[in-house]
Amino acid sequence: MHLTGAQSLVRSLEHAGVQVVFGLPGGAILPAYDPLRGSSVRHILVRHEQGAGHAAEGYAWATGRVGVCIATSGPGATNLVTALTDAYMDSVPMLAITGQVPSSAIGSDAFQEADITGITMPITKHNELVTDPARIPAAIAEALHIAATGRPGPVLVDVPKDVLQATTEWHWPETIDLPGYNPVAQPDAGSVRDAAVMLHRAKRPVLYVGGGVIKAGAHEALRHLAEAAQAPVTTTLMARGAFPDDHPLSLGMPGMHGNYAAVAALQEADLIVALAARFDDRVTGKLAAFAPKAKIVHADIDPAEIGKNRAADVAVVGDIRLVLEELAAAYRATVAEEGPADTGAWRRTTDTWKRSFPFRYAQTPDGHLKPQYVVERVSALTGGDAVVVAGVGQHQMYAAQYLRFSRPRSWINSGGLGTMGFAVPAAMGAKVGRPDELVVAIDGDGCFQMTCQELATCSIERIPIKVLILNNGHLGMVRQWQELFYEERYSEVALGVDVPDYVALTQAYGGVGLRCDRPEDVDATLEKAFAVEGVPAVVDFRVDQLEGVFPMVPAGRPNDEIILGPDFSAEEQAAATRREVYAT
Repeated sequence: MHLTGAQSLVRSLEHAGVQVVFGLPGGAILPAYDPLRGSSVRHILVRHEQGAGHAAEGYAWATGRVGVCIATSGPGATNLVTALTDAYMDSVPMLAITGQVPSSAIGSDAFQEADITGITMPITKHNELVTDPARIPAAIAEALHIAATGRPGPVLVDVPKDVLQATTEWHWPETIDLPGYNPVAQPDAGSVRDAAVMLHRAKRPVLYVGGGVIKAGAHEALRHLAEAAQAPVTTTLMARGAFPDDHPLSLGMPGMHGNYAAVAALQEADLIVALAARFDDRVTGKLAAFAPKAKIVHADIDPAEIGKNRAADVAVVGDIRLVLEELAAAYRATVAEEGPADTGAWRRTTDTWKRSFPFRYAQTPDGHLKPQYVVERVSALTGGDAVVVAGVGQHQMYAAQYLRFSRPRSWINSGGLGTMGFAVPAAMGAKVGRPDELVVAIDGDGCFQMTCQELATCSIERIPIKVLILNNGHLGMVRQWQELFYEERYSEVALGVDVPDYVALTQAYGGVGLRCDRPEDVDATLEKAFAVEGVPAVVDFRVDQLEGVFPMVPAGRPNDEIILGPDFSAEEQAAATRREVYAT
């Protein structure tokens, strides 16, 4: 079948089952847009290429499928760099297709030329400059395979304009042969047995769960293991929803702004079973002081992660769902041979921490609206039946702390990179992927203003996301750090509460804008926003400008120095610092 390279590209996407792409045309990619007109692939025209990238991420997060975005050469391609880096850090399967200047012009500093494969080499699992139109189907097939297998991540395919215009024959590859790319799925049975024995003998075990458990669809296997071992479970920012918050074994989120019980349990554990987690600095605090009494079992699909930050006593490489299934079976076999383990005293200790040091704030009827209260009401009104997307900063932490998660893929955020502007386009992509579900973006006023132009896309494409701005008039997290660590010397963090007028701005973009500043109006305002159909709804919640996020472990400090916050007494802080430890 004779096709142009552009037709071959679109046919390849169709054949691979791609249903939607997010993109913005330009000169170099223009040939590909002509065959898109009659394609089964839905194209969503964004207002900025960064929005296309984050929308592809949100789609991938929400569906588990590869998200696809398209941009032209030069600035179009470089505008995808932030989203690609974000996807790389958070292991999000994503394919970026970029146009390139004609082959004869590459290297000549031609108009809108950029070496995008060189630029993105450190932030993609794989990228390729396609120089032969016959290569297009295989390039797309391989890229999609690499993005979705092993440790998921972003890939990029760059196609020069003349390659898109050339004539070729279309052949879809029957097999994919990628020498050197052989991700290990099946874990080593001996390592699994060793891990099971360590878990059985531990007196103070903790399951430290990372986002890879959600990516692998391993949440049920996780629950089976936790219940078999009666081991408390911590779910990182990236893993919220992997384990139900209302489960008796749940300790919640560890880390810089995590639940005290989760932080303390990791510090006092004698065994940490790290499951698709990275031992990143936001969880460990000062690495040398993290979990000093614990042995480590580390399981991950990516062998490069094991031992990178913390040495493992037992390393298990493999698909985390298979690891968990086999570990649970091996644990039961160990129990059959050696008798049941007893974690009762440890459980009682962690339960005491949960009761004594919960997340805490005070919302008075006549006081400033607290951002935590808004998030609590979102959680109560949705009952967990919503996909919630967050940007980065205080609002992200409030959402992670006060939403009650009960299912995977219900929480989407930028974790590793911490990308301001993520929420609105990612929510748009999530809603496209799951059109029958309520999708709520909890955003900050600083983050919102970076990508709010995608509200126009949502209005025109009939994508009715709900955006809740926790508007404190500041770059909130930066303001909090200046308050705590710079003696309240505030520098360039005040954004202003009234500029822009978010209600008017939303209306200008074709959506429904609302405003709320009183706690008694929160429920009615949320219900009105949730009822909006066909277009985006944005609520400007005017919240307390001086509210901080607590607990907090200062950056670079040991987790033992966790600050409970102003809503706890000095006596409670002292008790938390002393931390009664279960004695074996």
